[in-house]
Amino acid sequence: MFVTKVSFGLLAMLMVFSAEGKVKHIFIYTHIHQFANYACNFFILTIITCIRFFPRSNERDYITIESRSGCYSYVGRQGYSQTVSLARNGCLYHSTVQHELLHALGFNHEQTRSDRDNHIQVIWENISDDMKYNFNKINTLNQGTPYDYSSVMQYERYAFSKNGRPTMIPIPNNNAALGTSTEMSHLQSSVTNLRDSAFTFIPKLI
Repeated sequence: MFVTKVSFGLLAMLMVFSAEGKVKHIFIYTHIHQFANYACNFFILTIITCIRFFPRSNERDYITIESRSGCYSYVGRQGYSQTVSLARNGCLYHSTVQHELLHALGFNHEQTRSDRDNHIQVIWENISDDMKYNFNKINTLNQGTPYDYSSVMQYERYAFSKNGRPTMIPIPNNNAALGTSTEMSHLQSSVTNLRDSAFTFIPKLI
C-alpha cells in the first residue's frame, strides 16, 4: 500500500485522517532507515489495532511524518496538513514512534488521565516549571479501562525532573515500573480498539 516518489531530493510517501478508522499520511525522509522504521511501526499498529493507513490522494486532512527538531505531535485531528516530528537522531525507537502516532490519533499521556490520582502521585516540586503542563490532569474518556503503567503514553518516573528526584510515584505499589515499555502494550492496543470503535472506526483488512 506504500507509494513512494522522489521530490526535491527527498523521498516522500503519501498518507490521512478519515472518519472510518483510516489514516492518510505523508512520509518525508532522507535516509532509508527512517522509512523502514516508519513503515514497521505503521505495520505494527495495523496488526494490533483497528487503525488502517492508506496513501493520500486529495483528502483535506492528513498527517505528515518527517524529521524535524525533536519528537512531537498535536493531540488528535487538527485539520489540513498535520506534522508528526520524529527526528532521525533520537526519535526512531518503537515506543517513541508509537507514542507520537497515538498522540496524532487523539491519545493523551497516561499520567493526565482523570483517574490518575488513584494510581500515581505526581510530585510537582520535582518537575521543571516549563514542563508541568505535561502532568496536568484532564477530563479523559477512560471507558472503564484500567490505568496502564506500561503504556507507551506513560512517562517514566523521573520524567522532566529538575533535581534528579522522581516526578511520579505509582500507588499503592511504589515499586511498579513506570514508562519503561519499548512498544505498545496489549492493554494499550485494546484501549485503542475500544476508543476507535466508540468513534465508529471500522476495522478493515488491507
